[in-house]
Amino acid sequence: MLEAELLGPRAWGEPCGAAVLKAAPEDFRVTEVLDIELSGEGEHLWLLLEKRGLNTEEVARKLARASGVSLRNISYAGLKDRQAVTRQWFSLQLPGKADPDLSALWDANLSCLQAQRHRRKLQRGAHSANRFLIRLTELQADPAALDERLQRIAAQGVPNYFGPQRFGHAGGNLEDATAWAQRSAYPPARGTRSRLLSTARSYLFNRMLAVRVADGSWNAVLPGDCLAFTQSRSQFPAAELATDDPRVAQLDLHPTATLWGAGELDSSGEQAQMEAMVASQHLLLAEWLAAAGLDQARRILRLPIAGLTWHYPSSDCLELEFTLPTGCFATAVLRELVVLVSQAGGGLESEN
Repeated sequence: MLEAELLGPRAWGEPCGAAVLKAAPEDFRVTEVLDIELSGEGEHLWLLLEKRGLNTEEVARKLARASGVSLRNISYAGLKDRQAVTRQWFSLQLPGKADPDLSALWDANLSCLQAQRHRRKLQRGAHSANRFLIRLTELQADPAALDERLQRIAAQGVPNYFGPQRFGHAGGNLEDATAWAQRSAYPPARGTRSRLLSTARSYLFNRMLAVRVADGSWNAVLPGDCLAFTQSRSQFPAAELATDDPRVAQLDLHPTATLWGAGELDSSGEQAQMEAMVASQHLLLAEWLAAAGLDQARRILRLPIAGLTWHYPSSDCLELEFTLPTGCFATAVLRELVVLVSQAGGGLESEN
């Protein structure tokens, strides 16, 4: 499937040019931002690791083998791409055990930056954000047009699409989810089931967001909207928003769309009608999600980009730094700038 089918229209016009993404792993760097004060004691060993050319599951398996700990007792905050240099947290549950000797693991592709005990295991999504440093090479674009576009997205954000990597190569995950839905069945493997349900949910959300981007309302509060804060799961109806509340303009408070599941929509009026219409257009997936026991949830439509800076190391290279909330995709930012050509494949996600 084409990217346009999986995501939706761009908010800020046609791309300003084209560039190569991830010509080398060092061109894509991600660091998890963890706002948890570690206690220094407890049965869980937390590790901040830097990896290169490895995906998250590979590192977890390496840790399990080297420590003699079951893989189910290895936890991580989020999934990170293989073709990148990433710094991310893992935890090992070691009740009554000393810290294992993991020195044999450390090499040019995997190293330990910090190790500390804590009373609790690391939970998925425990980090507060992901910080990116991305270098786009073989750039063919007008710097003046790029600078104008970058200033706009820094001030107004971008649509918070789930990136194409959520849907697998050429949309393969979505095709698999649809095939299971057609049989009214679910994969027996827990990991596969979770991945395909998430894929279907993400697709319906993207379709709803695409409607709002197409009519220009993705970054505006409309009657019937359900609003949520950038870094909080709390939400409330737009009718309760004071007319002079500055938080929408400050990119701290945003309209949302549903992550489909069972139960009543939290939006109302025309917005609830729009969300229900999109679900009816993809009724097979919507009913499959509801029958799986997932409850309705919400996701912000607008993605604020914190600390965005950029410069040009050379005339054909653009280097960007920015921070995104967990669960959001760097793809959503980059696709508003240029057409991306990936030499290495893989995702750009700051997911979970």
